[in-house]
Formats: sequence, structure tokens, C-alpha cells
Amino acid sequence: MRRGMGRMGAAVVAGLLLAGGITGCGGADPAPRELAAPVALPTEAPVEAPGDQPSEVPPGVEAMGAAPSAKASPSASPTVKPKPKPTRTSAGPLSTPKPPTETRVPPPPPKPAPSGCQPTYQGTQATRSQVKAALGDAAARTYWPTSAPDIAIPLNLLKATAWQESGWQSNIVACDGGIGLMQIMPATADWMNQRFGQSYDIGDYRDNAYLGANYLAWLTKYIGDMYFESDYRLNASLCTDELNSCLLNAIISAYNYGHNAVAREGEPLTIPNPQYVRNVRALMTECVCLTY
Repeated sequence: MRRGMGRMGAAVVAGLLLAGGITGCGGADPAPRELAAPVALPTEAPVEAPGDQPSEVPPGVEAMGAAPSAKASPSASPTVKPKPKPTRTSAGPLSTPKPPTETRVPPPPPKPAPSGCQPTYQGTQATRSQVKAALGDAAARTYWPTSAPDIAIPLNLLKATAWQESGWQSNIVACDGGIGLMQIMPATADWMNQRFGQSYDIGDYRDNAYLGANYLAWLTKYIGDMYFESDYRLNASLCTDELNSCLLNAIISAYNYGHNAVAREGEPLTIPNPQYVRNVRALMTECVCLTY
């Protein structure tokens, strides 16, 4: 979730893809390959403030129409149909973005870590099965249930980002301060907890997964509103050879370099870290982590 992890992520990718079943620089996973018992998540949901909050269960009410009456009552009020979402005429970004709808923005990423610095480890490493369950739960959540319920973070994107950032090592601490599975910066975690009225623990691998997914969802909303007319689809099929052609590439880039390096008022969409984007895009279809 910051600049300095690009080099570490690329190294993790190169080594781990060649090594097949070997996890990141933390060595072999001590857990068996079979799925472990499901992770017991907290049963008490955090108190949420009004407005757009991350929800524990994605909202979904099945629309079941009532049987039509033989004759409409003359005094009956006409049915009010929801206003359709505007249809986009182009899949690419706007050349001149709209003003951002989010005014509370996360802090900028830190400066790159000194060369030669080695990461450290704190606490117990979660097993692959535990990490898989945490990422699956985080991807299944709806993070903007009120204003943008159609925002969804693809599971393969979340898995690939976690592999690029940490090699699925839940207890790693990078030299620049990035923590855990999704390499969350403490200042970013504090901002998101304040923004969404939550109390995620950056040191817990499950909460770390939620923070990473929530940040990707926030970037989807922020950049999608500015450049893609609130079209929040993160489909790889919408991307062309130009890296700035789609929302998917933009949020991957911003996760690593920060929102302001990708989306600026009055300026075209920019991808300042093409190699990071290519790494994550490749991992979305080729990562050994997809088979765990």
C-alpha cells in the first residue's frame, strides 16, 4: 500500500512463481496443504456511523413482484421506477476528470525504505488456509452499501495483491512500516478506521485483509467517480494495451503509489508504476496462490 513495497513485491513474485508451492520470503508454510477449519471471526459487529460503512453481510434483497390485479384502482398511486444509471459511451477514462466526490482522503505513502534493509517478523504466521479464508471473507463484503453497492473487489485481485505485497506472510513488517498480509501503513489504517467508523486491528491478519479490501474499494469509488462516470466495474476485459485504459489498472497502481499519484483534479489518469501493475495483473491469473 505504498511505494517501497514495489521492489519487495516484485522479488516475491519472481521467486515464488518459480518456486511453485513455496510461500514468500518467510519460508515454507508450516501448515498442511489441506484446508484448515474456518477462521472464527468476531460475532459482535462494530458499531457503524450513518452513511457508507463496510458491512458484515452484503446487502441483497430478492425482488419478488406481486401478482398483477385485474383492474388498476383509479386512486392508486403510480409506481415510481428507480432512475437508471447513465450508460457510458466509452470504456476508457475521461480525459478531463470530474471533481472528486470524496474529500476525506488517506495520507500519502511513505518514502522508500533504505536499500539493503531487511523486513522483520512479529507474532505468529497465519497458515495458508487461514489467509485464504480471510481474503475470501474480505472480498465477499460490500463496502459501500448506500451510495455504491455495486462496488465489488474480485477475489483474484485481493489474493494477487496480498501475494505481491507480502507473499501471504501475515506477520511481516517491512522496512518502510508496512504491516502484514496487505502491507497496510499504520497511518492509512487509522484514517480508514476514522473514515468508516471501524476499529480494525492492523496486526490481526483478518482485519488486515479487511483493511486492504476496504482501501481497494475506496480507491474504486474515488477514481471511478472522477474518471469513469461511476462505472465501478473491475473487469480485465475492459482493459487495453494502454495501462491507463481501465479502472482495474488504476486502483492497482494507486494501492501501491497512492491515490494522488494516479488521479489528480484536471489531469488525465496516470499510471506511475507500470511494472507493479503488470505484476499484479499477471498474478491475477498465474499466481500459485490461486490454487491454495
